Amino acid sequence: MDLTITLIIVIVTSLISLGAFNNARIKEDLIFYPPSIGRGQWYRFFSCGLIHADYFHLIFNMYALYTFGTNVELGLTYRSAEGLVVDNGFLQIFGQLKGKLFYLAMYVLALGFCLLPTYFKHKDDSYYMSLGASGGVSAVIFTGMLLEPRSGVGLLFLPISIPGYIFAPLFLIISHYLAKRGRDNINHSAHIWGALFGIMFTISMSYLLSDFDPVQNFIESIRMDTGL
Repeated sequence: MDLTITLIIVIVTSLISLGAFNNARIKEDLIFYPPSIGRGQWYRFFSCGLIHADYFHLIFNMYALYTFGTNVELGLTYRSAEGLVVDNGFLQIFGQLKGKLFYLAMYVLALGFCLLPTYFKHKDDSYYMSLGASGGVSAVIFTGMLLEPRSGVGLLFLPISIPGYIFAPLFLIISHYLAKRGRDNINHSAHIWGALFGIMFTISMSYLLSDFDPVQNFIESIRMDTGL
């Protein structure tokens, strides 16, 4: 097993999350808490992605990150008429070193970006706290669906697979509805903004620093899948 950036993130996040389960001080020092950020502890935008609420929260996020992140980082492997092909990963689009750096940058920056709306909404709320890597994970998942929209998105523990180009808008619509409803303890806003950041980052960097056109690739992939 290669020590990829994805695997490193999963290992580091899991170890710190497990430590926080048994040490309340770690959780308190890393959690997203708007009043503390207002006092200069800006690192909480990112450190909160290293801790999780419980084992299910951690396992779900790390499973999704490893599944999608491996393909986004290294490329999706498939068999064509020419043989085994690896395509549409950051390493193929940007090159080995830049691909790894851009992939890591996208994940880390998404953790902070996805919480900006939450911060401005709750900056004076001393009762609000948030934790988890969901914003960064959403960035990786949606980047994966942008690069290969035909790839099926499965639901954990259920034998259901939906093409990415169908799953993505459904996820955003449902997340927006749940965020407006606001009757649970999940930061749906972070999922939405993390997903949008991943798409914006990948499109921008591709146009600026490579010959790869992610939008045209996305359109052509859907045409091939639907026959339109």
